[in-house]
Amino acid sequence: MAGSRPKYRHLSRNSSHRQALLRNLVTSLFEHESISTTWHKAKEAQRLAEKLVTLAKRNTTASRTRAQAIFYKPLELLPKLFGPIAERYSTRPGGYTRVLRIEPLKEDQAASAILELVDGPRDMRFAITAQTIARDRLLGQPHSEITLRNREKVVKFRGEEELEQMVSKFVSMERDGQEGRSEPAEKKKVYFKGLRDARYYSGGQKVANSEPE
Repeated sequence: MAGSRPKYRHLSRNSSHRQALLRNLVTSLFEHESISTTWHKAKEAQRLAEKLVTLAKRNTTASRTRAQAIFYKPLELLPKLFGPIAERYSTRPGGYTRVLRIEPLKEDQAASAILELVDGPRDMRFAITAQTIARDRLLGQPHSEITLRNREKVVKFRGEEELEQMVSKFVSMERDGQEGRSEPAEKKKVYFKGLRDARYYSGGQKVANSEPE
């Protein structure tokens, strides 16, 4: 119908290019369990990723065939999708992925986001909630209402034991003066207006020059 709302984002690409882009994004997502891209690409890839998890939970010959047609690395990812991932979400009725807005990653200031699998090893909400709880315990202050609400969400399908393990890890890291960082801070991309190249800085020192992605 003329003037009706589009059912999906075209992403300024034709149909074949759009499908190839989304297949590439979900392949990277299930390989690394967390990816960074633009907001609109993340929202479209999220829909396809949710369907893949649903196919994995069905675990039929037809669902395996459909999933194999989507992945660019089926030999590596099909066992992971129909094994650990399907088992992880066996009791979860939906909402297997999460899109988090972040600051723009490129110099064109396009809206950026992180697309991740929830309850995975790189679940950002789980890590941030554990770090907040650890800091509150060290400071001897009560948890805020938002922290309590996030705690309730993250332990619903993962349990208290796993959260307490990560909280203990952050407590020891804070005491050791590592400021709760599980990994070294990534090099920050700093773009200079009027220059074609992006200069990478780490700790105030220039590391290397590179063309923007």
